[in-house]
Amino acid sequence: MADKKKRRRGAHDSESRPFQSKLKPDSVILQTLKALKSSCSTTSKTLSLSDVGLSSTCREVADLPIDEVQSEIESLAFTIAKSILSGEGFSFSVPSRSAANQLYVSELDRIVLKDKSSARNFGNVSTVRKATITLRILQLVHQLCTSNIHVTKRDLFYTDVKLFQDQTQSDAVLDDVSCIVGCTRSSLNVVAAEKGVVVGRLIFSDNGDMIDCTKMGMGGKAIPPNIDRVGDMQSDALYILLVEKDAAFMRLSEDRFYNRFPCIIVTAKGQPDVATRLFLRKMKMELNLPVLALVDSDPYGLKILSVYGCGSKNMSYDSANLTTPDIKWLGIRPSDLDKYKIPEQCRLPMTEQDIKTGKDLLEEDFVKKNPAWVEELNLMVKTKQKAEIQALSSFGFQYLSEVYLPLKLQEQDWL
Repeated sequence: MADKKKRRRGAHDSESRPFQSKLKPDSVILQTLKALKSSCSTTSKTLSLSDVGLSSTCREVADLPIDEVQSEIESLAFTIAKSILSGEGFSFSVPSRSAANQLYVSELDRIVLKDKSSARNFGNVSTVRKATITLRILQLVHQLCTSNIHVTKRDLFYTDVKLFQDQTQSDAVLDDVSCIVGCTRSSLNVVAAEKGVVVGRLIFSDNGDMIDCTKMGMGGKAIPPNIDRVGDMQSDALYILLVEKDAAFMRLSEDRFYNRFPCIIVTAKGQPDVATRLFLRKMKMELNLPVLALVDSDPYGLKILSVYGCGSKNMSYDSANLTTPDIKWLGIRPSDLDKYKIPEQCRLPMTEQDIKTGKDLLEEDFVKKNPAWVEELNLMVKTKQKAEIQALSSFGFQYLSEVYLPLKLQEQDWL
């Protein structure tokens, strides 16, 4: 009788947690992950614009020390003063960040900014306001450099609310100033508020304090907005797990997934912010670890993945510092919906905007470069179905950490 109950319970578990029976012992999966890490260790060096002969037709910024940023701004101010005194007024030559001035370079596998510029003239009615905002931002950044302090973008906006009117305007001009000066936005001593978090097998110093990310609770450690504060990274992880959303991050963190399959788990809680992108790249380059991505099965999940890997068009001028090469798409992929028998009630119909975004992605060069991505996107657009990572919870709240991810790792099922 007891044996019959046991068999019935086993059959029920198999039905409620599909594919659990396929899992091999953790030791077998760990050997697969060790092989993945070893293959990552032999990766060739990252190419630059000059390596592919584009240094004269495209531009990118560099991480500059504070005294060089200050010197560049002072030199610019001297040029402006000289122009005004000669009766010519002044204008800024601002690199164009429009879509037409972006270029995806397959050899670099990232989006870069071409060399087209436009004049922002103080004496022109259509550009006078932006020229004024640009001058004001330059003045504020110079103050930060002389004081050697950091502020958030929000702080910067509130220094002159009547002029800026909306933070999106001061944020956009801040990116323009980075291009004009030729430095990264971090070099301007302006940072975004903390957003991303990290947990798992990572120890690093934050402004001199040693942080052990296995002892940060299920909420993880906030990623420092100033990457210059981060150093001395140490880890025995086999890979980095990049997660799109906070909910999945918390599930994996609470389940201590990073101890079962040694890894570092990081999320920006949605759209990637600059600090998380910088932190991810730093981990990848210093620890020499492979990066596996877990995102929603919708066009926006793939867009988020592409921002981490290839860069955003808005900040293409700094793609060399903000992109992480060779991120592998682990899930949730459109083909997983049927493969893992995601229930129909957990799938969502794609909106017209979703379908348009998916079709637009199919036209992007960074997607075309990967036939497997094209195949998955075509399936998504054809079926007009999408699903979030949380759809896996229909098989149990811990299905993600106990079955889906272990099986994905076991089968090396990434693109």
